[in-house]
Amino acid sequence: MLSHLASAEAQSRTAERAKASQRGQRNSQPAWATPGSHLHSYHISSSPRHTMDSAAKDRIQPTLLPGSSCPGPEWPEQERAEQLARGAALKWASGIFYRPEQLARLGQYRSREVQRTRFLEARIKSVVQSYLEGVQTGVWQLARALEAVQGTREALSQAHHLLQGLSQTSQTLAPLRERVVQHKQLQVLTQLLPRLQAVPAAMAHTQTLIDAQRFLEAYVSLRELEQLQEETWAPLGGLELPVFQGLGLLAEALGRAVEAAAGAAGRLAREDPALLVAAVRVAEVETERTILGQVPRDWRQRCLRALQEGLERIHFSSPPVLPEPGALAGWLEALQVALPAELATAEALVAPCCPPHYNVVQLWAHTLHSGLRRSVQQLLSGPELGAADAFALLHWALHVYMGKEMMGNLELGPEADVSQLAPLLTPENIEQLEAAFVAQVQVSVAQWLQKALDGEVAEWSKEQEPNTDPSGFYHSPMPAIVLQILAENIQVTSLISDSLHRRVHDMALSELAAFLRSFSDALIRFSRDHLRGEAPHYVPYLLAAFNHQSALSSSLSVLLPDGEASGVLAPIESALDDVQRRICRLVLEALQVELQPLFASLPSRQWLLSSELLDGVCEQTSHFCQDFWRVRKPAVQLLLAEAERTVVLQYLRALMQGRLVCRGADERTQAAERLRHDAAQLKELFLGLGLEESAHCAPVLLALRELLNLHDPTLLGLEVAGLRQKFPDVSEDHVSALLDLRGDVSREHRQAALSSLQAGPPPSPSTGRRALFSLVPTPTPSLSSCLPSGPCS
Repeated sequence: MLSHLASAEAQSRTAERAKASQRGQRNSQPAWATPGSHLHSYHISSSPRHTMDSAAKDRIQPTLLPGSSCPGPEWPEQERAEQLARGAALKWASGIFYRPEQLARLGQYRSREVQRTRFLEARIKSVVQSYLEGVQTGVWQLARALEAVQGTREALSQAHHLLQGLSQTSQTLAPLRERVVQHKQLQVLTQLLPRLQAVPAAMAHTQTLIDAQRFLEAYVSLRELEQLQEETWAPLGGLELPVFQGLGLLAEALGRAVEAAAGAAGRLAREDPALLVAAVRVAEVETERTILGQVPRDWRQRCLRALQEGLERIHFSSPPVLPEPGALAGWLEALQVALPAELATAEALVAPCCPPHYNVVQLWAHTLHSGLRRSVQQLLSGPELGAADAFALLHWALHVYMGKEMMGNLELGPEADVSQLAPLLTPENIEQLEAAFVAQVQVSVAQWLQKALDGEVAEWSKEQEPNTDPSGFYHSPMPAIVLQILAENIQVTSLISDSLHRRVHDMALSELAAFLRSFSDALIRFSRDHLRGEAPHYVPYLLAAFNHQSALSSSLSVLLPDGEASGVLAPIESALDDVQRRICRLVLEALQVELQPLFASLPSRQWLLSSELLDGVCEQTSHFCQDFWRVRKPAVQLLLAEAERTVVLQYLRALMQGRLVCRGADERTQAAERLRHDAAQLKELFLGLGLEESAHCAPVLLALRELLNLHDPTLLGLEVAGLRQKFPDVSEDHVSALLDLRGDVSREHRQAALSSLQAGPPPSPSTGRRALFSLVPTPTPSLSSCLPSGPCS
């Protein structure tokens, strides 16, 4: 029971302390922030630093209704603080007075808490009173400031009323001021009236001076008039008098006269340099002068512009008069003389008449260059130039214009500054001109080559043999004409640029290749005319054509550019070889046509008994090749070797036809002897014609002789193997045909011989033999299949 009472009492005391603390917190807020605060319950003692009078204190003292008590707002945080305080007090009291023996000290705790509460209340009252005193002081100061602002406002209002009165007074004086200004203007006009009356006469006099090109006197008169205008301008408030209305036109007339004199600077420098000097001096002085109320007249720029326009008008009229097609070279030659003369005139005569900062020589050089460049661009934008004009312009622009004869002249001083000039032709211009030149030259070259070919083909149908040179060789001017046309075009372009030189060189090789193709086609048509009997001298003209191609091959190096490898001519060399092979093939076809009837009776019994058949072959061959000596070396060796090979192939073809079978050993011996004799006869024939012995094919007959002369058939395998070693292209059909010619070979021996052909050692690759047997078909072939396919095929 006792512990329960102690606990209740402690809870009550804790609640009282919490309420007291809450009241202290409310009292610490400002009087105007907490409605219903009981500021009237505290006594605020007066302090020496507060000297407010009683009336002011009464005005700032808050007034509360008697008995009013406005409770403060309910705050959730306040309720939570009270709950926490109450809980903490209960917890403290229950812990202190838990044991009964501690209840005896309850009075001590109560007195201690009372003292603490009083101390806290005293401190709170002191803090609140100090805070309120500071607030009262601030409110008093604000009131004094408001009084000062109101006083200032009243003073400003009075000043505003005074200013309005002055403005009205000033408006009444405006007519008087206007009268004063008019009086001053009249006074100035009265003083200047004699001079103003002389203005029209002075302007007329100035115009007369301008017309007489007395520029300095005219400019002095103009300056006096403008000075008079300036003297009247300021007093009259910027008002322009009617008497000065023509002054601007007069100044413009003088400016145009100065500009015209500058435009004729070259002529005046030679005829009347004083006039040019006067014009330049007027322009310089006027440029440096500032005219009141007007835009500065920059006569210096007008003078410089007139110098440029006059120079361009002399040499490059606007619009420019461009040369007619074919006349460009003459136009360029005229400029080549006129432009250096103009620069010399500028340096010797015009420059001394102008200030140094005019840079007359540089101005002349750049103006001439600009005008020329513009004319060239307009020329290139028009119709495409011809080949001659394009070449002339390229050569002149790239080599002559900046050369020593013109802009690169050593006598031209450094003040010309030609190094800063832009190229006369842009890379696009050069590309355009080169492309046009190459295209037109290609058309011209193609026409000339076609004319040369047509002239040569026309010679083939004549009744006379080809022309010969002093050495007796067939000769035609066509190769020299072709090479001259191409070489001249290549050589002349080397004067322009490497790119054009390369283009023309490639074009020349292309046209030469096309020419060779056309020549080859013409040979085919010529052979058809021969078959129709329309070519009386077919073989001689083929031999002459062979010489032409040899001459082209030997002189092809003239088309080789300096420093280039010979590989660039490989396509042309290949085309020439093709034409030579075609010519050789046509010659051999003609020889084969003549020999074919003679070999129709070979081999035969008559052939075994007599050499009459081969004598006819040799005679016909010798007659056919009698003009081979008119072909130059080494081509003649090629022709003779192919002719000998053609005869041997016809001989082998006849042997393989199976027309003869030996009846016994005697006939085989006769056949072998005939082969030996025929080989010797053919060798003698072609040695007499001039063929080198190393190129002969007739020894193949001696190898066949050994096969026919063999008496023991069992040794045929060895002989056949040896034949294959010498002539790797021999086949079983060829061997069988030869064994048939023997007439004594049994099936077993034939099989053994053919087996040795397959089983024998491979032929040596170093034999160097040309194909023979592979060109001899069995059985009997047609005419076309008998044509050789060697170097001329």
